[in-house]
Amino acid sequence: MGDLIYEIGQNAYIKLVLHALKHKESSVNGVLVGRFDGGKGVVEIVDAVPLFHSNIGLLPALEIALMQIEEHYASQGLSLVGYFHANERSDDNDLGNVAKNIGDHLCRYFPQAGVLLLDNSKLEALPKVKDRSPVMQLYSKNGSTWKVEESNRLVLKEPSANIILLDYVSTQKWEDIADFDDHLDDINKDWLNTYLFK
Repeated sequence: MGDLIYEIGQNAYIKLVLHALKHKESSVNGVLVGRFDGGKGVVEIVDAVPLFHSNIGLLPALEIALMQIEEHYASQGLSLVGYFHANERSDDNDLGNVAKNIGDHLCRYFPQAGVLLLDNSKLEALPKVKDRSPVMQLYSKNGSTWKVEESNRLVLKEPSANIILLDYVSTQKWEDIADFDDHLDDINKDWLNTYLFK
């Protein structure tokens, strides 16, 4: 992997955290969309698509979602660059088998794919400490195993992202987010969350 930097845009970051907050009682996941700048050694995470909050390891639904997402973003010159996961229990900070398997799957197509795991303790501390670092931990693939990366390898593109996030949390903006599960239940629910930041 070298010393790649993973730079996450504000909207992608906020979307993933809101997805986890909406479904606090279950594991959630999503994919990261962006581009790889090999010259700078940066994986730019431009957008995020919340996937599931129930049956997160169900392969047929995952395959359908990934095909639709790739098709949608290809026209913008973007592709899948990683995966996001939040565990069901707030005290669980381990990268589980489902997250590793989906990460492995994405690495077949994009070897530099990273996995972001929500850190609930960082999220809970955010209003008190006014931290500017992401509330998630970056994992990268090293051979056949996933390892935690140094915190400076994952950066927020906009330093004020946590301030904006707190504003969305205080107004319970997570109620407006739709994931692929929601879309499969009701096709009127927009898995792209086009209007989330309007």
